[in-house]
Amino acid sequence: MSDSCCSPGCATTAAARSPRYRRILWAALVINAAMFAVELAGGLRADSVSLLADAIDFFGDAANYGISLLVLGMAAGLRSRAALFKGLTMGAFGIFVLGRVAWSAATGSAPQPVTMGAIGALALVANVSVALMLYAWREGDANMRSVWLCSRNDAIGNVAVMAAALGVFGTGSGWPDLAVASVMGVLGLSAARSVIAQARGELRPAKMRA
Repeated sequence: MSDSCCSPGCATTAAARSPRYRRILWAALVINAAMFAVELAGGLRADSVSLLADAIDFFGDAANYGISLLVLGMAAGLRSRAALFKGLTMGAFGIFVLGRVAWSAATGSAPQPVTMGAIGALALVANVSVALMLYAWREGDANMRSVWLCSRNDAIGNVAVMAAALGVFGTGSGWPDLAVASVMGVLGLSAARSVIAQARGELRPAKMRA
């Protein structure tokens, strides 16, 4: 197979023309919106920062999938601008989570590990399902890459939430929950940097042609 057939441009064009990719994005949007509601309620009930962080991430992902559906098939410049916006929201998520970690560390509360573990396991199933659906579409422009990074980071975060639940159960302390939330915040910032850098790189040639 030639390099041109594997290039990001071809992958993006194929995705824009694929009804299957649109159906996957719709399914991902619904799954993420539902899990946002579940984790928000569970995080508040369990007093878990990592669950609340994951709930906010689910909300952001649902919005990102909606934006991806909106710009799919549009001009490359519009897709790159949408990706730039999504990268900025991912960065804002990371900053918010790290701020919440600092606040919770000052108050010294301990979450409920059983609720954390159960909801974390449910979220893992949801995110692995979405990640598997999106795996074939992980290459392409910054917009498509941001969709893949969101699903990948979510699955990693869910495993970490379950590990934090075990840590809270074993120690009786809230620090494992705060440590995982901190990692999730840093992951959000790292993914945001990657998406923003690629989006800016894609926008630069478009500005030169203008």
